[in-house]
Amino acid sequence: MTSPAVVLIGPPGAGKSTVGALLAERLGVGYRDTDADIVETAGRPIAEIFIDQGEPHFRDLERAAVRDALDGHPGVLALGGGAILDEGTRKLLTGLPVVFLDVQLADAVKRVGLDAPRPLLAVNPRKQWRELMERRRPLYTEVARAVIATGERTPEQVVEAILDALELRQAAGDAPQAAHREEQA
Repeated sequence: MTSPAVVLIGPPGAGKSTVGALLAERLGVGYRDTDADIVETAGRPIAEIFIDQGEPHFRDLERAAVRDALDGHPGVLALGGGAILDEGTRKLLTGLPVVFLDVQLADAVKRVGLDAPRPLLAVNPRKQWRELMERRRPLYTEVARAVIATGERTPEQVVEAILDALELRQAAGDAPQAAHREEQA
């Protein structure tokens, strides 16, 4: 079993896809998104799966996609925002380098707007997002090794914060700070 170098979790608009791709590049590893895996496997967008087959069916697909990715992807892995709702998924995340990208509603709106095709945010998206976060925040923090606030930060700054929080500077090819300072002296 090969586990991911970093697993990113968080709500819609947290920046998992953008930050995940940048972080993977920085670490010299692959990037994978379980939502993209679901779309590829199902052959249709997530919104259509929700509408045509319902949330329980989507969650079954998501559970299988997460399990598969956690078992064989050595790079950076981004999970769909609701993946942590499943108790089995939370157990699988135990001991892994999980980072919760925490975002406030105002920042999420700026990043993705809340009119995007997100099935759980279709009606009164701001209210739905707040309620979604009230339910999910404790689950995100339960499984996270690090919590990174993304507000007021560029994706590159979020990547830097992740590297620091997980002590991955050497894996990213960055010289340790002390050695770097000695070279300059």
